[in-house]
Amino acid sequence: MEWQPSGWLTGVDHLPSPNFGERPANEAVTLIVIHNISLPPGQFGGGWVERFFVNGLDHTFHPYFEAIARIEVSAHFYILRDGRVIQFVGCDQRAWHAGDSCWEGRTNCNDFSVGIELEGSDLEPFSGLQYQALWPLLDALRQRYPISAIAGHSDISPGRKTDPGPFFDWSALRAHCAELRLPSEVTA
Repeated sequence: MEWQPSGWLTGVDHLPSPNFGERPANEAVTLIVIHNISLPPGQFGGGWVERFFVNGLDHTFHPYFEAIARIEVSAHFYILRDGRVIQFVGCDQRAWHAGDSCWEGRTNCNDFSVGIELEGSDLEPFSGLQYQALWPLLDALRQRYPISAIAGHSDISPGRKTDPGPFFDWSALRAHCAELRLPSEVTA
């Protein structure tokens, strides 16, 4: 994996999303936020998440899609169950993944974070292939940016979000990224 201009990574698929903005001037990327997503909820495959992130979701296909018809979101990366990685937004830009959020007293986490979505739900474990894809992605991000912490969406938006959910393997993440702060280590 190598970095290209604007924070695009080689070795992954690219599917540019229109749902991004510029980061505030002189804002360093210091946080990685882990999410989970499946569309329709609890169903994997079908390309619905990819379509959602590029504003191409057919809202008539499933009743749930009508509820999210006018939502514009994205993430920097999406890791499918088979380990395939898709990048939607260059990491030098702000993807719209965090929403109303706060980390260590700083609000609007989109300004200083990279969002990684894992195809999944709060109801079942992620695949081993997803973790095998996540580790080199985290390594690449840590080489380019001064990452100091990794949090779940539930940690930056408590009460509003529950992902990555109870099946995310935080102990494996701790083993891989021993020097980074994780949610259990954050003090108010």
